Amino acid sequence: MHTIDTTAPVVVRLTRAIDAPLATVWALHTDIDNWPVWNVDIDQAALGGPTEVGSSFSWRTHGLSITSTISELVPGRRIVWGGTVEGIVGIHSWTFEQSGDQVVVHTEESWSGEPVDAAADELATALRTSLESWLDSLKARAEQSG
Repeated sequence: MHTIDTTAPVVVRLTRAIDAPLATVWALHTDIDNWPVWNVDIDQAALGGPTEVGSSFSWRTHGLSITSTISELVPGRRIVWGGTVEGIVGIHSWTFEQSGDQVVVHTEESWSGEPVDAAADELATALRTSLESWLDSLKARAEQSG
């Protein structure tokens, strides 16, 4: 199982319960090309092939153009991707679990690299804010669709 770098200077872990079917939440989250439709923080996203381990996707968020590669995929349960942009090494894990009528989404992300070492507190706040917004957007869209 792939995981984040728990020793990185920036690690953010968040959980959100969503009132929608697991299939809906999973489909929204893994339809990378359509992230900009429901996530206002993502300007563009394009997956260059199927959603599978080893596939890379390009996306733009908060002024950064990022290329990420999927390192783990358990359909309907878990996806992990990572990449490096402007010296920041990011690893992002998402886990989805049915709990009664809700889906519990757990996300963990680590950032390391020289830029992170130089401004860990500021970047931790930025990452937390970004992930909270992502989870809020996913929840709103899934519950509207679900």
